[in-house]
Amino acid sequence: MPLYECVFIARNDVTQQQVEAIAETVSNQLDTDNGVPNGTSVKKQEYWGLRSLAYRIKKNRKGHYMLLSFDSKPVAVTEMERQLGLNEDVLRFMTIRLEAIDEAPSAILSRKSDDRERGFRGPKPAGRFDSGRKRGYDDREEFRAREDAPFGGFGDRDGGGGGGGFRGAVEE
Repeated sequence: MPLYECVFIARNDVTQQQVEAIAETVSNQLDTDNGVPNGTSVKKQEYWGLRSLAYRIKKNRKGHYMLLSFDSKPVAVTEMERQLGLNEDVLRFMTIRLEAIDEAPSAILSRKSDDRERGFRGPKPAGRFDSGRKRGYDDREEFRAREDAPFGGFGDRDGGGGGGGFRGAVEE
């Protein structure tokens, strides 16, 4: 029998157990044709987790991904796709035909395990605001610049301490 691989995305508001129950009903449906076993077997079933979608699908930004690899008759695959399309919890699905099923974990799961192996990366360096010295309100540079200005402050060009600028021109 031909080999197939099916990935489906379930809504984000269902639980992981419900997604696995959907996969279980799909595999049970593939195993039997109207109650008669047909020799179909699910070779691999992987739960990829709750992942963000590239774009919104039916008002969902995230979805539960599930991979099923199996060998089956084409008639059973079309019935499986019909049932997945009728299920309201399934957002999208895609089934492809394969030459051989790889028994190793998929690239998605192997990448997740690489992320987990990184572990502790060392202590965090002191950030911009955590340098240790606590600055007060008067210690900021802009207030020091006003005190050290050659003209007595900003806007006071004659050095008279507040008589210059626009206000000085109005008083004359």
